[in-house]
Amino acid sequence: MPQLNMVQAINLALREEMERDGDVVVLGEDVGKNGGVFRITEGLQTQFGPERVMDTPLAESGIVGASIGMAAYGLKPVAEIQFLGFIYPAVDQISNHAARLRSRSRGRYTCPLVIRTPYGAGIRAPEHHSESCEAIFCHMPGIKVVMPSSPYYAKGLLLSSIRDPDPVIFLESTRLYRLMKEDVPEGEYVVPLEQARVVQEGKDVTVISWGFMLHRTLQAVEGFDAEVIDLMTLNPFDEETVYKSVRKTGRVVIVCEAPKTGSFASELSASLAEEMMLHLKAPIARVASYDVVLPLPKLEDYYMPGTERIRKALAEAMKY
Repeated sequence: MPQLNMVQAINLALREEMERDGDVVVLGEDVGKNGGVFRITEGLQTQFGPERVMDTPLAESGIVGASIGMAAYGLKPVAEIQFLGFIYPAVDQISNHAARLRSRSRGRYTCPLVIRTPYGAGIRAPEHHSESCEAIFCHMPGIKVVMPSSPYYAKGLLLSSIRDPDPVIFLESTRLYRLMKEDVPEGEYVVPLEQARVVQEGKDVTVISWGFMLHRTLQAVEGFDAEVIDLMTLNPFDEETVYKSVRKTGRVVIVCEAPKTGSFASELSASLAEEMMLHLKAPIARVASYDVVLPLPKLEDYYMPGTERIRKALAEAMKY
């Protein structure tokens, strides 16, 4: 079994699914000849040709709009947006068309579209290259939002996303692309969407995170009897796994990279307050980035939640 980083695992998932299903196509800026800005689609155009791996103009709305048309008529497009901060021109297409196609057509059409895009700070890039605005898409009924935390889960979740009949926003942490390697099986395996995983069991406090922040969380919980949950799919999130853990621990700390106000951590917090109030022993804590425009690289590490901020929240929760 090969040891792969996340770049290699996603490339393998795309390659294997394109071999298995001739309806899968890849499109985006520089995804063909250059293999994408992070080289995730490297070699795919050589193997499958320019009709299935298409270089597009620098037009995010056009990329997604064309993909929606392809999906409606039977293809399974995997569109790449170079960075999450560039996706805003395509929000109209995602919200008004991709998310609504099944409802608008009363089920006659579905939209099996995956939009892949890197997100997050930590690689010393300019501001629009480092966004973490996943909550925008979680607010859109009809859109699934997936954020893998490791190479193994990136491959399995991407295969499930491509096969899903509805549109999926698949967010890949730039910090995780080459941070680590792990065993990634060749051949088919899928990780179900809408299913969280308990990474570490504990009995005193539940810590919920996703994407890169999961790894920072695992560093921060040392010394605490913490149950750590990797959400993986944010919308719809795995209520059963989360609520089961909170019933056991009675304390919750949610860690995310996005700005705090309106983040998905806020939605989780509200859901827990509604459903788990009688099981809570302490206020729900959110550890997030600050409510400012993402700063230039010198302040990135201050902007993002660090282990000290997470540990402080854990210590405060344990006081109750």
